[in-house]
Amino acid sequence: MSLQTVYTVSGMTCGHCVNSVTEELSGIAGVSGIDVDLKTGAVTVTSTTELNRDEVAAAVTEAGYQLAN
Repeated sequence: MSLQTVYTVSGMTCGHCVNSVTEELSGIAGVSGIDVDLKTGAVTVTSTTELNRDEVAAAVTEAGYQLAN
C-alpha cells in the first residue's frame, strides 16, 4: 500500500532547487517517490507509511527551503 501526501514548499526557483528538495526527502525512511511542481511549489510524496510532518519539514529545511503548509 502506498500513500500520497502533498506539501507546499516555498522558495524553490529552479531545477537545482527541485533536485535539492528531492534528494533530502528521498532520505526519509518509507519514501518511495517524489514529484515536484516547481511552478506551484507542490511536492507530492509517495510513501509506504504515514510520514512524520516534522521529519518532512526538517528535510525541506536541510535543502534550504521552507514547508509552507
